[in-house]
Amino acid sequence: MIPNSDKTVHIFNQNSSSVWSVLHDVIDSYLQEEPFFVFDIGELVNSFNVWKQLFPRVEPFYAVKCNDSPIVLEILSLLGTGFDCASKGEIKKIMSLGVEPEKLIFANPAKLSSHIQYAASVQVSKMTFDNESELYKIKKFYPNSDLVIRIRSDDENALCQLGIKFGCDPVTEAPHLLKLAQKLDLNVIGVSFHVGSDCRNPQAFRKALLACKSIFSIAKRFGFELKFLDIGGGFPGGKTALITEIAKIVNKTLEEEFADESLQIIAEPGRYFVTSAYTLACQIYSKKELGSNESRMNRNHIMYYINDGVYGSFNCILFDHRKITPIIFDQKYHCHSNLVDSSIWGPTCDGLDRVVDHILMPQLKVGDWLIFENMGAYTLTSSSEFNGFPAPKILTIVNDSVWDFLNNLLKFDKNRFVVENGLNFKLDVDSGHSSDDNNILVEETF
Repeated sequence: MIPNSDKTVHIFNQNSSSVWSVLHDVIDSYLQEEPFFVFDIGELVNSFNVWKQLFPRVEPFYAVKCNDSPIVLEILSLLGTGFDCASKGEIKKIMSLGVEPEKLIFANPAKLSSHIQYAASVQVSKMTFDNESELYKIKKFYPNSDLVIRIRSDDENALCQLGIKFGCDPVTEAPHLLKLAQKLDLNVIGVSFHVGSDCRNPQAFRKALLACKSIFSIAKRFGFELKFLDIGGGFPGGKTALITEIAKIVNKTLEEEFADESLQIIAEPGRYFVTSAYTLACQIYSKKELGSNESRMNRNHIMYYINDGVYGSFNCILFDHRKITPIIFDQKYHCHSNLVDSSIWGPTCDGLDRVVDHILMPQLKVGDWLIFENMGAYTLTSSSEFNGFPAPKILTIVNDSVWDFLNNLLKFDKNRFVVENGLNFKLDVDSGHSSDDNNILVEETF
């Protein structure tokens, strides 16, 4: 039913549609059986606008690994974000959009030699390092690059600890690396850090920024006048007040310790931009009712099987430590007081494929739908087709006012979009393909 194209955009009247109304349109048609995402471009644009308000001095360089959907990257490039790339493939993908090389940072402290050579060939000069071997490689393959030393400064409560893999100690290792960079006649321009993915402690940013301040002073002893500061990622996604707390601490510390307005300051937000922009819909296609003598919980239990799982979009449970909360689509269940101990399972033949271990829910039927909000980060990019189950299709929507705003941006290229009237759902899963994969199909409905 949903077009089999990841470059189709449906435009709706601002006052007549929302993510949930689109979910109703699709599910209530009874034509859709497979799982699907609804991606709201307006939510992505709103996150960008909020970022500019919260962090006026910090340029966002979107972390491509978080969600590399062509439309996400296209919209963010239109808005003027930079991009945090970790590989030759990601650099290629971003530069194919016409993004200038100075809007990229090769933010992988341990790079393949061939990837360094490719960065040199396309003039992506900013890159991070945190060890000696990286400096020798860079000296050999890209000696005139602009280097950013990555230090370790962790939020111990972060969802994903990155310091166990990347970052040098700012006290015991950084001075030695800066001395080696001087000896090799390399150009160090700045400092970076990453407090850990999905930071839970805003004060971790202040601690890291103070460590960066000391690196600025140390670098000066070795003849480096640093002019670049990368405050990394860790910014939470979804609608949370935590991002405002982080912004207050970051802005105050920047004002106190990095008052020089000529200093370029960037960050590498990923989940912040895309988490709330994606909503996933899954159908219950089977169920198993267990008596108390069969259940490991020693009480009546229902196992629900849905058409996406941990080898697909819910890989975020394994790789991103996500806790998943379903919303029952059919409102007739919302006032139901008879709740049953339940679990939710994915479609593959692996016992690991469990989405929710334990939850109290009304007794649902085969054919009912469950909705999962905040599913834009680290879901699609890491999914597989294990056991032959394909990735969900993406229904991309935008209201007409946001679309008009995007149309008025200087870099907007109408030739990348094919505009069609009407929202035409079809059972033919191959429908919706554009004849040119560089074009984005736009369908309007009012």
